Amino acid sequence: MPTREIAGKTVQVNEEGFLTNPNEWTREIAVELAKEEGVPELTPAHWKVIEYARQAAKNGGKSPTLRQISVGAGVSTKDLFTLFPKGPAKKVARIAGLGKPEGCV
Repeated sequence: MPTREIAGKTVQVNEEGFLTNPNEWTREIAVELAKEEGVPELTPAHWKVIEYARQAAKNGGKSPTLRQISVGAGVSTKDLFTLFPKGPAKKVARIAGLGKPEGCV
């Protein structure tokens, strides 16, 4: 399994750059991954979505879908695309230290 240093911490990642162990995730890592995903700053609205996704994955065992995030976090799909442009479910999962959601290309 490849490793990578993010925010001063060495973590295990897959070939697409998703963390393979959600327990290695930190908020500092999230900030760095967000920048890589074209999200220069994580606002409270971003954190609400990220924290929901982490809790949903912890409870359900996998990354939530776009619809699950929208309903569960109480954020419209349009707003998710504004917060995380061009593929919000995939970006949220990567920034939140989760695996790629099922159905994402």
